Amino acid sequence: MTTATVSSSASVSSRLGLAALVFVMGAFLVFGTGFAAPQALHDAAHDARHAMSFPCH
Repeated sequence: MTTATVSSSASVSSRLGLAALVFVMGAFLVFGTGFAAPQALHDAAHDARHAMSFPCH
């Protein structure tokens, strides 16, 4: 019987920092483009949200 161990070189704080950064970037993409002033950008985001079944109105 063989046991495999996995070692992680990244600390918990660096992984949490990366997760927070990814969350902020994702929130910007969803909400930043949704409330964007240029109509073409808003329409593109609107169509993408509908394609992913994301409720937007």
